[in-house]
Amino acid sequence: MRITVLDSLADIDPKVWDAMAGGDPFLKHGFLHGLEVTDCLAPQGWYPQHLAVYDDDVLRGALPLYVRDNSYGEFVFDWSWADAFERAGGRYYPKLVTAIPFAPVTGRRLLIDPHAEDRAQISELMVGAGVRACDDNGMSSWHCLFPEPDELASFETAGLLTRLGCQYHWFNHDYTDFDDFLAALTSKKRKQIKRERRKVCEQDLEIEVLVGDDIKADHWSIFHRFYCSTFYRKWGEPRLTELFFQTLNERLPGAPMLLLASAGGEYFAGAFALVGQDTLYGRHWGCSASRDNLHFELCYYQTIEYCIRHGLKRLDAGAQGEHKLARGFIPVSTWSMHWIRDTGFRRAVGEFVNRERQALEQHMRMLEAHVAFRQD
Repeated sequence: MRITVLDSLADIDPKVWDAMAGGDPFLKHGFLHGLEVTDCLAPQGWYPQHLAVYDDDVLRGALPLYVRDNSYGEFVFDWSWADAFERAGGRYYPKLVTAIPFAPVTGRRLLIDPHAEDRAQISELMVGAGVRACDDNGMSSWHCLFPEPDELASFETAGLLTRLGCQYHWFNHDYTDFDDFLAALTSKKRKQIKRERRKVCEQDLEIEVLVGDDIKADHWSIFHRFYCSTFYRKWGEPRLTELFFQTLNERLPGAPMLLLASAGGEYFAGAFALVGQDTLYGRHWGCSASRDNLHFELCYYQTIEYCIRHGLKRLDAGAQGEHKLARGFIPVSTWSMHWIRDTGFRRAVGEFVNRERQALEQHMRMLEAHVAFRQD
């Protein structure tokens, strides 16, 4: 087998790539290549260097890989590591990152031909190639963000450090409708959600849930304006271009979702999500005017209702947000893997992630005692 470095997914047949990616919309060729060709990556410091494993001319495996000159858009925060390493005389950037740009979603990172019989060997080859790419090119580190739990051992065997994270997801326990979901909550939380939804209804708003081809070019333009306005206000320069959104229907048929709110015939707020195989992924929110509880309605309650109606098992509404606990979400573990080239710094980071893990595990146990569900 041979390993090839690719600076664009244009060199790989989308059908072959997607067969390895499975049902994850963020891993689809259309999503990742779409980021490349709609000017979302290079301006934000993401430079593709994907690793592809070939057996003769047959693609057997792939590792999404990017050279980074900053840490924005990763959602596993290593700014303090960079600062400490550079204060000690090192150079933290550039580094290597295996991730979905701008999306803190757990998924496959070691993509393997579903028909391959030597899956363990292919995994070992890719992880080893990631370490060598870091070391041979003088990179400070390689970071694999949000891998599946069953992939951790492949990275740990190669000496990567394991870091624990926490997100808040909603799970569908075969609810028949939204009221059935509410019945599983404590009386206090149930009343709170009903009160929040009632306030939205009292504001004389219209809410549209659009999926796939129901989303037209004008809808994308309107949402992108909201997205940019909110992003500039909170975080600085927006990451995703309007062209990226405008081409999503073609690149990911049936997956894009927009939830738009209007008053007096004028749109003023919206949320963007992607429909996966068994999961709805809420991603971005934006508005030109605020309304009481509208963020909760569009980003949580409408998406929960969609999951129930369509039999989706999980709602991943993005990173962070302990306020989600009161709305039926529960804490879940996320993971990241880290190769640090400098042995002394690797030791220090290893000690840090071990301490951090102990504290976070204790915090997550505390959070589990404050979920919204009845305990009877």
